[in-house]
Amino acid sequence: MPRPDFPRTVLEFQRQFRTEETCLQYLIDSRWPERFVCPRCGWREAYWKAGRKLFQCKQCRYQTSVTAGTVLHRSKMPLPQWFWAAYLVTTHTPGLSALQFARQLGLHYETAFLMLHKLRAAMVRERRERLGGTVEADETYLGGERSGKRGRGALGKVLVAGAVEVRGKTMGRVRLRVIRSAAGEQLIGFVKADIEEGASVITDGWPGYSGLKAAGYKHVAKVEGEPARAMEILPHIHLIFSNLKTWLLGTHHGSVRKQHMQAYLNEFTFRFNRRRTPMAAFQTVLGLIDERLGPTYAGLYGIAKGGQEWAHPTPTRGADGSQPDT
Repeated sequence: MPRPDFPRTVLEFQRQFRTEETCLQYLIDSRWPERFVCPRCGWREAYWKAGRKLFQCKQCRYQTSVTAGTVLHRSKMPLPQWFWAAYLVTTHTPGLSALQFARQLGLHYETAFLMLHKLRAAMVRERRERLGGTVEADETYLGGERSGKRGRGALGKVLVAGAVEVRGKTMGRVRLRVIRSAAGEQLIGFVKADIEEGASVITDGWPGYSGLKAAGYKHVAKVEGEPARAMEILPHIHLIFSNLKTWLLGTHHGSVRKQHMQAYLNEFTFRFNRRRTPMAAFQTVLGLIDERLGPTYAGLYGIAKGGQEWAHPTPTRGADGSQPDT
């Protein structure tokens, strides 16, 4: 039995998810499309504990909550409100700021901010497929005008490494990651983590990329000359950077804190890679495709351990072993 379909219009959404019970049934049908399977012993028969919204295995008596392992787990927010949140995030093309999100759902700003970050955490998964074929790679700085050095030595800004698959005149998937510096160790590390060995990687002439050939890649270095030529020799990744900056300024007014930047990059990546199938993201951000708990309030507002800008969520196994790419 296939997973249940997701709503494609606002009217369909309103009809399908009116109550807590209809949302709960959708969660059950999505997580166990064939029938419930005990995660401990694999038994297929269970008692339904309606008061606690969980299954109890008839074989080993292990109890499994319907929301366990999803962004909804232990949340006191009604399920219809979570469903509305997921629907807004996945169908509103440019995305929503926390302030817009709060107004749409009638929430306090802090609550909306946490919900958004939980949904963003579900947009990226561990061990996702790396980019392949021909890939353009470069870096850019994000942030307002600051005093200090320019270019790759700039101070007070967030440095982001990016890569995008080149498919003729079009683009495939993209990867974006906050890095500490433009040193070779950081750039090669980004490429190795996000691009398959043997791929053809096109970069500018920056020395930090000089170790790509030794790392197992077909490296094509194009010397820029004048900075204005950057768009000509690496048109695809520079278009990604331009769209990213426009999105951050337009939707979020450029007010993204450094420690949260990776979460926003994850959202941009998710939206870009699913730009042709936006509705397919609905189950993903609810956490029904993969187990993703998302960040806590303390984690969002506290100081990141070790001074890192963002700690990537660490999802575990999916409910059925299948995981869409991000």
